[in-house]
Amino acid sequence: MPRVKVSVIVPVYNTGKYVDECAPSLLGQSLPADEYEVVYVDDGSTDDTPARLEKIAAEHPNVRVLTQPNSGWPGAPRNLGMRHARGEYIQFVDHDDTLGPEALERLYEHAKRNDADVVLGKMSSTMVRPRRLFRHSVDACTIENDELMQSMSPHKMFRRAFVEEHGLRFPEGPWILEDLLFVSAAYLKAERISILADYPCYYWMKRDDGGNNTQHRFNPRHGFWANCRTIVRQIKDATDASDDLDALQNRLLHRLYHVEILSRTREPEILREDPAEQRQRFEAARELALAEFPAAVREGLPTVSRLRAELLERGDFDGASALAERVREVKARSEVGGPRWQDGRLVADVTLSLTRGDGEPLVVVERDGKRWLDPELLAGVPGTEDGWEIRDPFRLAYAELVVKDRDREDWWYPEGDLEVRLEPFGEGRSRLVASGRLLLDPERLAGGRPLERGVHDVWAYVQLLGVDRMVRVTGAGTPGAPATGPALTGGRLALPYWTGSGQLALDVDQRQRGLGPDTAQAAARNPGRGERSLPLPYLAATADAGPARLKVTVGARTVDAELIAGTDGTTGALRLPARLKLPSGRHPVTLPRTDTPVAYAVIRDGALLRLEGPAYVAGTGRRWADALADNGGVRKVRRRLGRG
Repeated sequence: MPRVKVSVIVPVYNTGKYVDECAPSLLGQSLPADEYEVVYVDDGSTDDTPARLEKIAAEHPNVRVLTQPNSGWPGAPRNLGMRHARGEYIQFVDHDDTLGPEALERLYEHAKRNDADVVLGKMSSTMVRPRRLFRHSVDACTIENDELMQSMSPHKMFRRAFVEEHGLRFPEGPWILEDLLFVSAAYLKAERISILADYPCYYWMKRDDGGNNTQHRFNPRHGFWANCRTIVRQIKDATDASDDLDALQNRLLHRLYHVEILSRTREPEILREDPAEQRQRFEAARELALAEFPAAVREGLPTVSRLRAELLERGDFDGASALAERVREVKARSEVGGPRWQDGRLVADVTLSLTRGDGEPLVVVERDGKRWLDPELLAGVPGTEDGWEIRDPFRLAYAELVVKDRDREDWWYPEGDLEVRLEPFGEGRSRLVASGRLLLDPERLAGGRPLERGVHDVWAYVQLLGVDRMVRVTGAGTPGAPATGPALTGGRLALPYWTGSGQLALDVDQRQRGLGPDTAQAAARNPGRGERSLPLPYLAATADAGPARLKVTVGARTVDAELIAGTDGTTGALRLPARLKLPSGRHPVTLPRTDTPVAYAVIRDGALLRLEGPAYVAGTGRRWADALADNGGVRKVRRRLGRG
């Protein structure tokens, strides 16, 4: 009997229909069924969940169901699952999430190839923004790669022997942040950590009933602040203290400070929650910040975050609220120049910047040999009347482009890096901008594979001066219009266009769009002539692109046509079938929903003689030959002679 390579552990409680929605992704894995097991651990459900689980187990030999009295939290069922797991590796999955079809096979192979203790698989989610941690696959790293702290959910693959050797367990009962405690402990102990970024392994989606959102986060019974303190001390005990802002301990604590502490001081929370309750959270966060976080963690924050920390640690709730009001109005602005096809890639120049609530750029002011934060942003913030110094405008500043598969919620990172720089803005001012070039290759973007059929939207993430935003990459084009001409790539049409909101998007394989009036108008200027195919100069194409199929109307008939790569590898061509059931003559070739011909088909006796561009002008010799060919008597003689 083959050994069990992976044990998938799924804690469940009153899950109902979500068990059935998750199960197909677990049971339809490419890894052979006798090489992995699915261990459901029911935490005392009171609905029909146990019956659903037993039905699944009865139909699938690699499914086991364990039960226990209700503990009220996922830690205890996960621990029970680990004790009974037989796999070489353990993969945690929540009952309302799904796995990619090849997730277990790819994760296991990546783990074995790199002898990894922990493997992070690429996550797709509707609840969190994409993480740059998954921009590239990594064979082996350690906790020194502090970007690991971007991914603290337990939905990873762990070597079971490693977990047992170090006694890694989840805290049991109502213990908020239990995933952070377990995962940070694993990161600190692991000798080799791998990242698989070229395949979407885990889909973490928002439930339609909101059931997978953490409820009552600050309920005293759950011990949020005490638990956060425990995690901080776990990190401090395993690393060396240092005044160096970039020392490992300070970099690891940065995530906890920024997410769990500063969130109590910033928008939207401080502006959304009941002020009386939020003041209590603010004071609890302040107490923990002063007691447990080294000063170097605060000093290592970018400008606006450092100001938030200053207001928090001096107990200025009103000042933090006022700053949150101002920062909430800050928006990211994108500029896109000249989308075009180049060497099979969609290329565009992109610039990103931040603007204040009044629409003016967020600026850096130079005064007295120092740089200061835009005074307009600080208007009304107590304690900042003398300004707030920008010690390092590039501290933790970065920006990146991401492409979202609209149908599947997958995020991919195109080629091309964005560079952050200070750009003069006149009168002793400058602004931080991130600029670079989008290089979107439809044939390689999805982890080295072609993009799936569908619409793919271009986004950007920008973090400047401690203000972070996800922004649609928009241009000055007309909403709904093409952003540039179509391309033939990998046997499919790729159609760049501006969405209704002005965002740059790429429709691959005619998911929502097809060749239309703009294509026809461009083709109307084509003076070319060919036999069964006609070069289309407006259609970019890679040299190795296979044919793409589309419907065209020839005369009064709709026929199947093909777009093929041109002989020079930079243009495409339209090709019609060799025979068409049409009368002899010259027939316009039009695209669906258009009247302007893209070509004319010259037909003789049902056979396609040649294709001509709309702007093609035949010489007198050609017109005489056509007339002769259309003469019925001449055709009869030619057929008798065997030349018809």
